[in-house]
Amino acid sequence: MSVEMKSQLGTWLDETWEKTKAKMSAEVERVGDRIPYIPVDGKYAEDKGETDIYWWTNGFWPGMLWQMYNATKEEKYKAAAEGVERRLDAALEGFEGLHHDVGFMWLHSAVANYRLTGSETSKTRGLHAANVLAGRYNPRGKFIRAWNEDRAGWMIVDCMMNIPLLYWAARETNDPRFVYIAKDHADTTLEKIVRPDGSCNHIAILNPENGELLELPGGQGYESGSSWSRGQAWALYGFALSHRHTGDDRYLQAAKKIAHYFIANVATTGYVPLVDFRAPAEPICYDTTAGVCAACGMLQLAEAVSELEKPLYANAAVQILQATDRRFCNWNVDEDAIVGNGTGSYHGRHGDYGVPIIYGDYFFIEALLRLKEKHFLIW
Repeated sequence: MSVEMKSQLGTWLDETWEKTKAKMSAEVERVGDRIPYIPVDGKYAEDKGETDIYWWTNGFWPGMLWQMYNATKEEKYKAAAEGVERRLDAALEGFEGLHHDVGFMWLHSAVANYRLTGSETSKTRGLHAANVLAGRYNPRGKFIRAWNEDRAGWMIVDCMMNIPLLYWAARETNDPRFVYIAKDHADTTLEKIVRPDGSCNHIAILNPENGELLELPGGQGYESGSSWSRGQAWALYGFALSHRHTGDDRYLQAAKKIAHYFIANVATTGYVPLVDFRAPAEPICYDTTAGVCAACGMLQLAEAVSELEKPLYANAAVQILQATDRRFCNWNVDEDAIVGNGTGSYHGRHGDYGVPIIYGDYFFIEALLRLKEKHFLIW
């Protein structure tokens, strides 16, 4: 980001960083190495380490802690993050509950630890997780299967954010098979899930024997053919990251197309996205988590494009972050969670409708630190 663009942020960036430091300092004292998800009455009561060690969001709290440790060098963040990482060993050992989201779980915990401290034990955990993810690859359909049970042909757009674990593993082991799997999945996502206008499906069901497209369910969006906003964010950031790791221009162009679609839609709702861009006008429900994730993707895009293109993506990211802060952030240090009004799915299947959700805080902090040039790439 240019000096001129930084100056346009005014005092907001510095003030928000100070509030983030105060909030996270209080939270890490309260939460420690417990694994939070959604607060109840302002407190993280549930510990996912006890209720569901396999839950897909279990890496975001340590991801926040490692970002804070990298930015502040305060040891309490490192200690809590390492505690969560050790607890996640139970998921690796249990294995059968693991699914496609091992990237979310171990990029933010073990791989982040290894990148910042050089821990060989953490490296081993990350490689273990990468092999679990690679083991889900379907060589006939050229995709990484989603979930377990009877879903052999299912793939989802979310997995674009998991495959950076494979790019990392390829570099660490000097083994290109991890890159081949990641790129095959990205290519199939581009073919089956991304639409010509830059919108995306959430789920594609394929014939697991030959990769033939069978069905495009609505998934966490309103219905089949609609446009779940966090799915757009996963695709936007995921393709931008695949471009960063491979240099493949097709992924950059896909990320740009998805970003243009996202920006056009979010601009109509004050830069906080609706849960689904193609849902009925009522009820109005937002998903702040989609916005802050997309903001991170746009900041990644801003690093990849020409100087003349940068302002489009960087300015949109700032607009989203500032609108989220203004409308939905909670800076009370005595209450848990920062970003409110996150929504996991349009139909609110899991009690995650219009509430703070842990990954909203992660992406808000990552984006903030990107703008402060204090982040490290956790993907």
